[in-house]
Amino acid sequence: MDVLENFTYDELNVGDTATFTKTLTEEQIILFAAVSGDMNPVHLDPQYAETTVFKERIAHGMWSGALISAAIATVLPGPGSIYLEQSMAFKRPVKINDTLTAKITVTEKLPKGRVVLSCEIFNQSDELVVTGQAKVIAPKDKIQIDKPELPEITIGSN
Repeated sequence: MDVLENFTYDELNVGDTATFTKTLTEEQIILFAAVSGDMNPVHLDPQYAETTVFKERIAHGMWSGALISAAIATVLPGPGSIYLEQSMAFKRPVKINDTLTAKITVTEKLPKGRVVLSCEIFNQSDELVVTGQAKVIAPKDKIQIDKPELPEITIGSN
């Protein structure tokens, strides 16, 4: 089983960087819509999406935001991090089968265990798709945990 290990506030330095990569699938768009309740037709309806500036379906913007959250929660600072703030600017659309890499960089250490992180997401062509900044409370204590096994989720209709 994989292990998740954090970086404590004391271990973090300005300039520290980590990445988290994931490929967006058709199923993930549908699951994200089901979980979030965001049923904008630009995400779900191919005929509607053809009439938009994008000319095809695109991912929910917050799917990209979830990658930043995953990078913070699992990589830097990692397990035990507490999310306080997030800003994001969407630079280009994310499409089905795009592989995104969230890059998190420590830009500032503040009092009370707080850390400011630069957040960038790039697609498989190394194009910037999202930029932003997060503020988190970094863990005080060092921990290692077994990466939980998540259940397989299938899509079905009732």
